[in-house]
Amino acid sequence: MAEISASEVMKLRKISGQGMMDCKKSLKEADGDIDKAMELLRKKGLATLSKRAEREASEGLVVGDISEDGKTGILASLCCETDFVARSEDFVSASKLLLDYARESSSDEGSESILEAAIEGKKFSTVLTDTVSKTGEKMEIGNYQRYKVDGCGLLKIYIHFNGKVGSMVEIETDKDEVAGSESVQQAANDIAMHITATKPLSLDKNEIDTETLEQEKAIFAEQFSGKPEKVVEKIVEGKMKKFYEENCLLEQAFVKDDSKSIAEVISQVGKEADGEAKIKRFVRFEVG
Repeated sequence: MAEISASEVMKLRKISGQGMMDCKKSLKEADGDIDKAMELLRKKGLATLSKRAEREASEGLVVGDISEDGKTGILASLCCETDFVARSEDFVSASKLLLDYARESSSDEGSESILEAAIEGKKFSTVLTDTVSKTGEKMEIGNYQRYKVDGCGLLKIYIHFNGKVGSMVEIETDKDEVAGSESVQQAANDIAMHITATKPLSLDKNEIDTETLEQEKAIFAEQFSGKPEKVVEKIVEGKMKKFYEENCLLEQAFVKDDSKSIAEVISQVGKEADGEAKIKRFVRFEVG
């Protein structure tokens, strides 16, 4: 077996980002061949993924990015097993690379296209495997969404300082000048922050599925069983009104001014910009 020099170990460590002992061991197994040693390190990562496939990857980071023209936005989450690894340099680096690969992907949803996307010949699936090899934890792309503005409008992303929850919102306007106005830009940013904080179920009541609504009504009716039917109907009606106000974004009270609903906020800033503005859609991701 060829003698492995310290310089060779350092070279492999620089290329792979792996620990000194793992690099030295791989080089010994590969008889000093750096390419073969790299392949062994990748196989170690794949073996770790296979071994921990059943483990829950419930920690991680939410990342997001908007293109320079403000028309394309990406929100995604990269997941791992523990918060300790989620804070590691290797994982943070991989989460940032996730955005680069997402830009290369043509898909609006789904992580498979990102895993297969390649930058300078290197797929993101390989990046993920290499990171797994370094950390020893299962990792996977959690949620992923790309928004593209058609026509006039803008996108805003807000990610909480802990990196575990973030939102993206699309604002539709009647002209570009409205989308570019300071008041609409600020309101869009505030609404993205609001969504991150309040966790709305839907944009409006029409987007909540019938099953969820019926379950809520049944729960409220059960709480007041024994009262006259007409009374129960009135109570349930009031409870559902409150449910919509708490869970539908447009009906929620704005966190920065609870005297206004979100619908009122976006409508007002649109008028201030001599036009119209409304929320078209939003998405919110959370890990941990």
